[in-house]
Amino acid sequence: MPVMDILGIRQLLPHRYPLLLVDRIETLEENRIVGIKNVTVNEPFFQGHFPDFPVMPGVLIVEAMAQVAGVLVLGKIADRHSKHVFLAGVDAARFRRPVVPGDQLRLDVTLTHGRPTRARMDGKAYVGETLVAEATFLCVLQDKGSAGSE
Repeated sequence: MPVMDILGIRQLLPHRYPLLLVDRIETLEENRIVGIKNVTVNEPFFQGHFPDFPVMPGVLIVEAMAQVAGVLVLGKIADRHSKHVFLAGVDAARFRRPVVPGDQLRLDVTLTHGRPTRARMDGKAYVGETLVAEATFLCVLQDKGSAGSE
């Protein structure tokens, strides 16, 4: 039984189709979260990446990890409905094998350093027990309405 289903995720994250890349949360701990993304042939990005050999773009795997991280970060704060979480940086991204239709991504994200407005995370994406991608990334919290006003 998932800890959070798609309805709970949609209450925390502002993303919607076609860019909501998390289907459920399996594990939610103080500094770690595990989410699931079911990769289907109907994903809109497969139309162009690549039509004869559909591969999930690596940047979207990192985005899926960041969305899972957003659930972790927003779940920790009381005023979560007044905040947005933004991806602010990506380091050491590695892609080890293609993710293709029919795969189920397990997105395992650990908070390594957190402050009130920013968090550093380590993310790993697996298909089964095989590590397919990993990255370290930075997320920042901003008040809704203040994004882009700097």
